[in-house]
Amino acid sequence: MSTSQPSALSPQPSRARLRIALIAGEASGDLLGEGLVRELRARFPDAEIAGIGGPRMIAAGFASWFPMERLSVMGLVEVLLHLPGLLRLRRQLIARLLEWRPDVVVGIDAPDFNLTVERRLKQRGFRTVHYVSPSVWAWREGRAAKLGASADLVLCLFPMEPPIYARHGVAAKFIGHPLAERFPLHPDRNAARDVLGLPRDARVLALLPGSRSGEIARLAPVFLAAVEQLVARFPGLRIVAPMANARRHAQFREFVEASPARTAITIIDGQPHEAMVAADAVLLASGTAALEAMLAKRAMVVAYKLAPLTHWLVRTLGLMRIDRYSLPNVLAGESLVPELMQHDATPAAIADATAVALDPATEARLLPRFVALHESLRGAADRGAVDAIAALLAAPP
Repeated sequence: MSTSQPSALSPQPSRARLRIALIAGEASGDLLGEGLVRELRARFPDAEIAGIGGPRMIAAGFASWFPMERLSVMGLVEVLLHLPGLLRLRRQLIARLLEWRPDVVVGIDAPDFNLTVERRLKQRGFRTVHYVSPSVWAWREGRAAKLGASADLVLCLFPMEPPIYARHGVAAKFIGHPLAERFPLHPDRNAARDVLGLPRDARVLALLPGSRSGEIARLAPVFLAAVEQLVARFPGLRIVAPMANARRHAQFREFVEASPARTAITIIDGQPHEAMVAADAVLLASGTAALEAMLAKRAMVVAYKLAPLTHWLVRTLGLMRIDRYSLPNVLAGESLVPELMQHDATPAAIADATAVALDPATEARLLPRFVALHESLRGAADRGAVDAIAALLAAPP
């Protein structure tokens, strides 16, 4: 008689406590994971919740087995350079999950890493959820069909995503965006300035050059060169730069100390939302920060530079199928905010666009559009995510 391994979903009378595995790979995932952990703790107070997460998740009561920083790699070339370490980490994580035997595995964003982990676990009988749909609207739609092999359920943050999955027979649910609950519809600029110790009557620019090492290495020089021009145009301009963690703080500080505009720049630890709300405009790296600036109701300039080889591969292979990159423009279906990508992201172009963003008339024009987009994303996402996970756990195998 064969001695096959018992199903991951079979009764386990020796373990009464629910086990939930979460895997987050970068700062934005840690932010989403924080709310998820808190809601899971409220719903399942005795549950064991572990995997990979960052400081926000850990503070909410999460046990992280590996440093999240090891997953924070972006770009085709960058991933190739770190590939041996990523593959080793993935093997270690899968082995530990198979031993720990969670009741459900939830991958939070980081699809290049998480979808493989989820697929391997799903093949072994575990229930799997992917939280944050990959940008199927930006990349080839065929990716949506492949998610069904990895995830029993995809939790979507944007309303245009579930219909794409439905076309491919993949279960997906729009739960709203957690960030839409963290910002009021009309944020208080003066209150945010008081929190950060910024003068109420100053002109303030929030500067966010990314949360990854490679992003800061590519964007800090060009952002700071643009800031040098802006300080000359706007005497008394104050720049506040929130950093994701101590490593990024130290890395960015090296660039700032070499900048002629260094006396106008204040680097702070964390508090990106406060910095955005306090600002008159935001200069940022493309990504979740653009959505956060929209929710803060601030005019912005979005800029980004991929590693040259990564950019060449993306263009040559035709991997991206979009004309708009930043979430405010994607959600609006039109170009509300300027996007300066790759070769267009020059100091002069960034400075010119940011000067327009600093004009109060620009914020006044964008405000009603940003409020409407904010309302469309509301949905108590943390609670919706846990409702969906609980329903999956309650469903028959």
